Amino acid sequence: MIIFQDLETICVSEPCVVTIGKFDGIHRGHAELIRAARRFADACPEPVSVAVFTFDTSSATLLTAKERRAYLSKLGADVLVECEFGPQLITMEAGDFVRDILKDRLRMCHAVTGEDFRFGYERRGDPAFLLEAGRSCGFTAETVPAVEYRGSKISSTRIREALQQGKMEEVQDMLGFPFFVTGEIIHGRQLGRTIGVPTTNLIPGRGKLLPPNGVYCSRSFAGGEQFRGITNIGTKPTVEGGFVGVETYLFDCSEDLYGASQKVELLHFVRPEQKFRDLKELKERIRLDEEEGRTFFRTGETAGIPGDS
Repeated sequence: MIIFQDLETICVSEPCVVTIGKFDGIHRGHAELIRAARRFADACPEPVSVAVFTFDTSSATLLTAKERRAYLSKLGADVLVECEFGPQLITMEAGDFVRDILKDRLRMCHAVTGEDFRFGYERRGDPAFLLEAGRSCGFTAETVPAVEYRGSKISSTRIREALQQGKMEEVQDMLGFPFFVTGEIIHGRQLGRTIGVPTTNLIPGRGKLLPPNGVYCSRSFAGGEQFRGITNIGTKPTVEGGFVGVETYLFDCSEDLYGASQKVELLHFVRPEQKFRDLKELKERIRLDEEEGRTFFRTGETAGIPGDS
């Protein structure tokens, strides 16, 4: 996948089907846009690329830039434009954006947008504007219906709200995949080993949104293997280590994974983070958490564990 981070550097070798949006968490609605673009491109008699134009902001996001790139590529994007939503775009008229950026630079032959898509100065551009502009600029436009969850449109705002409440099953249903955190496994204080529960530690990418501090049933991928376990998000108040991150106890794992890349899927909220009197009490609580985690996965064998399909 080719990535451009500046409007002036955009240069493509073949026409593009373009879909536009923030694509924060790439939820089920976003995925439908990209799949529609991919279907159109694949049906063209001549080579056509799928381009995703995103408006980057400095706010915290459901996916880091690296995570988003990987998933967009998996969905079939060939070109990605990560453009800062700064003064140049904020003040650009809708017509100028279509003509100068989409048509001239991305060689757009077809546009795919959602029903509520708005762009350009004062949000004057919309799907109807694109359709009309296409008649004079030589491209077609397609509007994809919104994807709903429990009777309402899926949006990044809804997903953020569910995440902030620790409703991981709802987050997954709207995203279309389990919420996850990725990073390199680093050395912690290794206190887990002293109480018989060795753990992995990683620091989330900068700007990554996280659910409330606490313990979660989780599934991890590291060293080419898959592990079930429990994960603590937070600051380790009992040991006063000052470490803010993601600590995971992998069930039935004795491997040395330091330095490996880890993906941790947070599937179910168990309890809030809390401070214990001492390490003995902490160990007892971890064992109870482990029991709840194992029960979660065991009962999920028939019910269908989130993300196992």
